[in-house]
Amino acid sequence: MLKNGVDTHFHVFKAGVATEGARYVPRYNALLADWTQQSQQVGITRGVWVQPSFLGTDNQLMVEALKAHPDMLRGIAVVSPDVSLETLTVLHDAGVRGIRLNLAGTPHDISEWTQTDRLWQAINSMGWHLEIHTDQGKLPSVLQQLPSDIALVIDHMAKPSEAASDDPTILSIKHRANLAPVYVKLSGAYRLGQVDSTKLATLLLNELGSEALLWGSDWPCTNHEAFADFNALIEQAHAWIPANIFEHVLWANPMKLYWG
Repeated sequence: MLKNGVDTHFHVFKAGVATEGARYVPRYNALLADWTQQSQQVGITRGVWVQPSFLGTDNQLMVEALKAHPDMLRGIAVVSPDVSLETLTVLHDAGVRGIRLNLAGTPHDISEWTQTDRLWQAINSMGWHLEIHTDQGKLPSVLQQLPSDIALVIDHMAKPSEAASDDPTILSIKHRANLAPVYVKLSGAYRLGQVDSTKLATLLLNELGSEALLWGSDWPCTNHEAFADFNALIEQAHAWIPANIFEHVLWANPMKLYWG
């Protein structure tokens, strides 16, 4: 069994709690205690709490947990484009290491973010990164709108249209990686449509190298809860990641990015 691993993508929330007008309102609790119990059974000892988009910019639940478990947890926050530097500092001190743009189901026009030079400068100065989730095939257009010097983490295997080296999504990531650090999370196979996740994982490894890969459970797999089984998720990770780099991807890479 894995001795130490980092789950770089999980969510925590309470049933019925969401921002007004949210596209998704959870009908069940996804508690930190549940994630901890299930993940530790397969050797996951640390995790990155990703703020769910339906909770908006209220990161308080996450911040309280990060402060209580500084060795075990790091966080990715959701903020507004005009967030204050004071707020970013508070989040950083709590253990937040990046912000997330969840663009799934949206037009992918991020013009309100392209004018936030102060925010991007702050992210760079704090050593944070921008985490991006897009619809399938939409990543290239989003990257064109963003500053080229921001470190990136791309959710759910980047969601290309196909697992091919000449796919525009793969090409855009490779180009971006020449300008600033880029990581891709091996997670959320059920969000890839008809794209084969194992073939895509192999392609990402070959095209980007092992240093660019992370692994996340996506627990509790919202809208795909049948897949929220840590034993099955770890087995899938073994199918994606060669044995000789398995612990590197699940431990060394995330430790450097989130705790380094």
